[in-house]
Amino acid sequence: MAETKRMAIVVHSGTLDLAYPPLMLAAAAGASDMEVDMFFTFWGLNLLKKKGLKRAKLSGAWRLGTGMMKLMIKRTGMASLPELLEAVIDTGKVRLYACTATMDIMMVKKEQLIPEVTGFMGAAGFLDIAADCDIQLFI
Repeated sequence: MAETKRMAIVVHSGTLDLAYPPLMLAAAAGASDMEVDMFFTFWGLNLLKKKGLKRAKLSGAWRLGTGMMKLMIKRTGMASLPELLEAVIDTGKVRLYACTATMDIMMVKKEQLIPEVTGFMGAAGFLDIAADCDIQLFI
């Protein structure tokens, strides 16, 4: 019997353009029966805030084109970020962790985060998880 593959993803950005890749990879991996652990740190933590996925904007000067990008995403039939997170969770294979150091720095309380957050940990705790994974990504 084949061993279950595991993937660890560090999500460090909360922008629209950098939120899609880790969620798409997690959805694909979970749907492929891989176990996935996602660690949301610094601005990536904003994605775990209530309404954070809906509020994500493009980065830098591209920020002004956020509405147009969201329209293009909708037109192609691609899932919105909230829909993509729902697909990720529905796989039953993906765990979401909020970085406790970032929560302290940015004064984010557990109550501000979405209920789908699996747990809270620091970098050392996530490194223990990532060290045992087949794939490690920093996005």
